[in-house]
Amino acid sequence: AWYVPCLASLETLQELCRKENLRCKSIGITNRSLKRYEVEYLCDYKVEEGTEYYLVKWKGWPESSNTWEPQKNLKCPLLLQNFLRDKNDYLSRVREGKPLKARNHIKALQPAVADYIVKKAKQRIALQRWKEELNRKKNHKAMILVENTVDLEGPPLDFYYINEYKPAPGISVINGITTGCECTDCPAEKCCPKEAGFILAYNKRKKLKIQPGLPIYECNSFCRCGPDCPNRIVQKGTPYSLCIFRTNNGRGWGVKTLQEIKTNSFVMEYVGEVITSEEAERRGQLYDNQGNTYLFDLDYDSDEFTVDAARYGNVSHFVNHSCDPNLQVFNVFIDNLDLRLPRIALFSTRTIKAGEELTFDYQMKGSIDLTSDSADGLSPSKKRIRTVCKCGALCCRGYLN
Repeated sequence: AWYVPCLASLETLQELCRKENLRCKSIGITNRSLKRYEVEYLCDYKVEEGTEYYLVKWKGWPESSNTWEPQKNLKCPLLLQNFLRDKNDYLSRVREGKPLKARNHIKALQPAVADYIVKKAKQRIALQRWKEELNRKKNHKAMILVENTVDLEGPPLDFYYINEYKPAPGISVINGITTGCECTDCPAEKCCPKEAGFILAYNKRKKLKIQPGLPIYECNSFCRCGPDCPNRIVQKGTPYSLCIFRTNNGRGWGVKTLQEIKTNSFVMEYVGEVITSEEAERRGQLYDNQGNTYLFDLDYDSDEFTVDAARYGNVSHFVNHSCDPNLQVFNVFIDNLDLRLPRIALFSTRTIKAGEELTFDYQMKGSIDLTSDSADGLSPSKKRIRTVCKCGALCCRGYLN
């Protein structure tokens, strides 16, 4: 027996059942539930004979079942707030250089206003579902939030959240390591980094102490040390709650931190589909025509492999470029010691305040051929189109390649 996951939401399935007059107990459509009504969002507004009415979209019911309800019957203060905020947001937008002013005591909304309110409500629901999906799939404790107060863009349609590398057929990202350190006190003894010929990357406060360009060797699954070992940082995942947000200057989505991040702290790992450099060149030519790509060369020891986060990735997929970044790339080795396949970790270069956008330089060592979803950056020698940089930094180079 086999099955495929259904991509439709529960409410959508309920709407289809009710539209076709079907019963389905597994999704809650029974004779009893047919009499249950919950407001999903408000679509329109009018005043008749001195009474205010709102057009209601009922949760789990098709739009053909929408009804006008007097405000006194509505027990959904948050949805009313969203409706009024969306209406005012639309009316305050500049049209032909003059702001549209909301009239007092309007009898009905203009169709364009109502259409915007419905689109905004649907977007809000879609982004909420996307946020829930991201938080279900992540493997770290910190939360992922989603925010768009700029436009009507919804979740990306062809992006799948993953927590670790997804190797293409024929590529193995595990080299069969079978031994680990015997330390009882990793910083003081001959731990994994020393065995590899390098120093321990972290200090006693678990902050990075090595210079860019040096590798990080963390303790692996065969080491005797426990989960509290100070040499286990990247493998624990993102420790900060982050927000994927829509930028207001044409750079598409971005990522900001919701917590203060101290200097030299691990922030996130860059993951995606691991492909050969030959496949990366082929995809890069296709991505050029689309104006975006997410190719990240794994060039610590050679240029045999590339990470493509266009379709498969984590929060780092949405991190934008800056010529004055607050994140730095480091190569990390844990359960795979193959120098051709390092894990890519992003560490803070300075203290980052809560609410500040996270960025890294697409031209820095180890991060070539990587761009944002909004074509903000097409870096490297493989790119044939010069792209204007929109990072806004005082030291901006003007172009990303």
